[in-house]
Amino acid sequence: MRLQFVLSEMAIGLRRNLSMTVSLVLVTMVSLVFFGFGLLSSMQVNEMKDFWYGKVEVWIALCPARSLEPSCASGEVTQAQKDEMSQQLDSLKPLVSTVYFESKQEAYDHFVQQFKDSAIKDSVKPDQMQESFRVKLSDPKKYDVVASAFEGAPGVERVIDQRKLLSTMFFALNRVTIGAWIFAGAMTLSAILLVATTVRLSAFNRRREIGIMRLVGASNLFIQLPFLMEAILATVLGAGIAIGTLWALTHFAVQGWLAQKMQFIPFVTGADVLSIAPVVFGIGLLIAVLTSFLTMRRYLRV
Repeated sequence: MRLQFVLSEMAIGLRRNLSMTVSLVLVTMVSLVFFGFGLLSSMQVNEMKDFWYGKVEVWIALCPARSLEPSCASGEVTQAQKDEMSQQLDSLKPLVSTVYFESKQEAYDHFVQQFKDSAIKDSVKPDQMQESFRVKLSDPKKYDVVASAFEGAPGVERVIDQRKLLSTMFFALNRVTIGAWIFAGAMTLSAILLVATTVRLSAFNRRREIGIMRLVGASNLFIQLPFLMEAILATVLGAGIAIGTLWALTHFAVQGWLAQKMQFIPFVTGADVLSIAPVVFGIGLLIAVLTSFLTMRRYLRV
């Protein structure tokens, strides 16, 4: 009988405040979509960092025939200088995982492959290309060890850490993630205020029933339970729609389209969305329970 009464009171509240309940579902959905987007963005950035930082190399560009760098004042790199650098790289093991020497012809072949559909490939000859050492480190974060050993050395034009080429992309992705978190915070605040307003309005409309229940000795929890269940139902619906929206975007937009266009980048999947679903539902429930409880405790003293 108590459960039936609580459910009937909840149904009355939902019927009387249908527009507010729908608004609460939508605002909760939007706030949790951006909260989930923030989680997925963080996962995406971490996956890309793990993927790319494991593949990046230190590029030691050797002096070409004509260079304005002070280390190339004596002209093009000599075979003796290349042998000395090769021995020095061997001495840096196990920090240095693999070393690949790219000759002019190999650099030219890569250039032609990269620009095979452009007329620019016909304007370059193999002897105009630049030799280089491509060094893969066991720990890419220790780039400075290799850089300090070869920067400014005779025969070395420059040392390039490919991680720096990715820094702009990761900077932009991190800013997108921060923006998602900020917007999620603003929408979560809106959801909290809307839950409090909905509970207060529902309680005001049933103030007579609440007064009677207090007079007959009903406990505070029994009085608060219908309002609490209304808020929980609305936020759970919003969380469910948010998870469905995130899954659809990930499955169709990310995996179905973006991942096909950019196959060299690992993207988040629908499984990642499902992995954050408990967190999203948990945040929704936390908003509903705490806001309803505090609102009723403050404003429903009959």
